[in-house]
Amino acid sequence: MKKNTNQVFIFSKKVSVTEKYNFYEYLGVMLDSGIGVADALESVNQKIKNPYFNSKLEELITFINSGDTFSKAMKKMPQIFSNSEISIIESWEQTGRLAQCFERLSEDLKQVADLKNKIKTALSYPAIILGFLIMAIVVVLIYVIPNIRPLFDDADIELPFATQALLFTSDFMRDNFLYLVFFFALVFVLFSWYKTTQSGRYTLDDILLSLPLVWKVYRNYILSDIAGNLGSLVWSGISIVKTLTLTGVSTGNAVYEELFKKIIIKVSNGEKIVESMSDVDPEHRYFPSDFLQMLAAGEKSAKIEHISGKIHTQYNRELEYSLARLTKFIEPIAILIAGMFVVWFALAIFGAILKVTTSIA
Repeated sequence: MKKNTNQVFIFSKKVSVTEKYNFYEYLGVMLDSGIGVADALESVNQKIKNPYFNSKLEELITFINSGDTFSKAMKKMPQIFSNSEISIIESWEQTGRLAQCFERLSEDLKQVADLKNKIKTALSYPAIILGFLIMAIVVVLIYVIPNIRPLFDDADIELPFATQALLFTSDFMRDNFLYLVFFFALVFVLFSWYKTTQSGRYTLDDILLSLPLVWKVYRNYILSDIAGNLGSLVWSGISIVKTLTLTGVSTGNAVYEELFKKIIIKVSNGEKIVESMSDVDPEHRYFPSDFLQMLAAGEKSAKIEHISGKIHTQYNRELEYSLARLTKFIEPIAILIAGMFVVWFALAIFGAILKVTTSIA
């Protein structure tokens, strides 16, 4: 029995990684027990709680019942299924071992979800600290300072520079609050547009790969993703050129995408993968030496799938270490910013009070 998704208002048109790996896991179990693809999809769709995903799975079932293969039906839904997922399924469809394919995809996506959760967990605490710090500063400048300002205005004395700067900042924020909100909203809109352009993506991704503290976390995340995708695609029997194409796109980073385009040209001309990576990145900024050494071992022994899995695990650990270091740096930076504001506030207030008491005396 199908869910009537037409009667449900769809708030979000997104499918999470968790929903995807649960979908593949359920589907693999169903197919492994001998149930047909369409019937398995019908059954799995009853477990899905996302109305948007439900509606798309109903379309998928319709396409399959109309004679499409699973991969061909997936190609009609690029907003749900990635190119690498479609290519893996298309490759394994020909062997009749879709159940094993879905199980492998589920495991791969679980690792992706775990990796993203680790990043979110590690960065959530510093983000909360910075958020509350900014909120506290805004509240003090807009609400607290104006209430104590009359004490200094009535004193008719020349206030210390720290006090004048604090009062000026408070006045500026209060008088121009709506303009500031509009300005930051406009900056956000322009930034969102800029990062959708090719040049914008490349520039921003390159900045992220150059920022102190951040670059190592980001690079380790990308390298872990590259190793995971490379292993899965090679395991599926996809041609090496197509594997490298899909791996480059799956990074989601314009810098690495451009590097992989150059790598593909070299591999197409007969060069080995690791040799091509070294050629396009001679300084090993994007592909570090240990990454290339491990991958070279897999290439020589024709066990890229096996070695890629080990690289993926290794760089997951590296990511955890770099995240821990980043978190340790962010916390004292946030405390330092808070301390600087507190010192400024204290100097401004107590300096003014000292001036007032001195003038009265």
